[in-house]
Amino acid sequence: MAYDMADLCWKLSVCFFCSQVVSGRVEEARYIAAVYEHESILSPDPTALVDRRSALQLMGRNLDIYEQQVVAAARQVLQRLSCMALNNKIFLVANLGTKQPCAHTDPHCPPDGRYQFNTNVAFDDAGMLVATYRKHNLYFEYAFDAPPEPDYTLFETPFAGKFGMFTCFDILFFEPAVKLIRQYNVKQVVYPTAWMNQLPLLSAVEFQQAFATAFNINILAANIHHPTLGMTGSGIYTPVKSFIYHNMESYGGKLIVAEIPVITADYKTSLESNERFGENLYQSCKTFTSTSMDDQVCFNEGQETPARVLEKGMEQLPPQFYAEMMYDNFTFVPVWGEKGELQVCSNTLCCYLNYKRAVLTDELYALGVFDGLHTVHGTYYVQACALVKCGGLSFSTCGQEVTDASALIDFQLWGNMSTPYIFPLLLTSGITLDFADHMGWKNHHYFMSKNRTSSGLLTAALYGRWYEKD
Repeated sequence: MAYDMADLCWKLSVCFFCSQVVSGRVEEARYIAAVYEHESILSPDPTALVDRRSALQLMGRNLDIYEQQVVAAARQVLQRLSCMALNNKIFLVANLGTKQPCAHTDPHCPPDGRYQFNTNVAFDDAGMLVATYRKHNLYFEYAFDAPPEPDYTLFETPFAGKFGMFTCFDILFFEPAVKLIRQYNVKQVVYPTAWMNQLPLLSAVEFQQAFATAFNINILAANIHHPTLGMTGSGIYTPVKSFIYHNMESYGGKLIVAEIPVITADYKTSLESNERFGENLYQSCKTFTSTSMDDQVCFNEGQETPARVLEKGMEQLPPQFYAEMMYDNFTFVPVWGEKGELQVCSNTLCCYLNYKRAVLTDELYALGVFDGLHTVHGTYYVQACALVKCGGLSFSTCGQEVTDASALIDFQLWGNMSTPYIFPLLLTSGITLDFADHMGWKNHHYFMSKNRTSSGLLTAALYGRWYEKD
């Protein structure tokens, strides 16, 4: 039997986690999570057919590294949080290729009589296989088949309740990721991935954090480490804090270990708590205008669009221009000067920005909008309002990939989004993460604000997915 090695080995990634830890006077439940960004050992020719022995040898070399990292993770848990009392028991999730025979009477059965799936496997702390998940949304994975129906995979743990699983490209689609979270009220997700970073809106750590924030869940994300393929970016994410690794410069794997709180099933998600966010919006506008902005772009009660109070002499609007970003044709306006208010629209979506720079720098920023169907490397409908640093000082560089910035910017960003699924992106210099001070809905607009980013701003965006229009 010959085996197609394309995608079967290089997509291995692993997450592991262990027992409950009680801390604090109120005995908040917490658990230890670890993810390993693996520099996988590749087949010299991924498209070549090889015999079973060669395929198993290559898999074995990768699994040897996994075994070393599981031991290392257990050791760190022992040293940091006394998992020794629980005899090193650890839950483990790994991603690998699996095959499943099928009958020729099955109309979807491949000619060779078997399915090949991109699969997550979960083992409990007794070493038992407790769950499997087959990737539904494939990304140029010609060696794999999509399952006929989406898997909604859960497994139970004694320390944090149920965990859900999905893989890589799945995170951009309603099925199965969003449905799994909403229908089964999942609050902890294990997420193996082989994600190729794409700035400014879809770097791995950027979107993983945005997903955790949008749904108020914990995500344990293990990426592959292959900088030459643009692959890096793993982390342990809570809605308000992250422990990440992003390194495009050097090779070798990386283990991340963190103690994080258990999110309970009754914890409201940001997609459900409009009333709470409406209050946050009011408080943020109040704080923003009183402490750091002389001009106001806020919502008044009963008002459908943001009030725009323009400073004298600022009535002339900056020019609109068009540039490609993320393979989509964005409409932009430049962000000039120390402070100001801007608006830019496309189709049904209008984006608004109120900004103030701490110090003027020799950097061009732009406010961009896109409302349409993305059709490159996947087809899905996006609504996006994005404040981005441009690659240079000319308009044509806006939308390019940029990794460093120095401008510290206070901002409020709005959009009259047509979908409730908004992912708040806030990326700073060196591919580091920051968190918005406030975000939420008010009068049919989604809002995000930040008083002074922690370092130079790369991207501040509202990334909306309108799943029904895919």
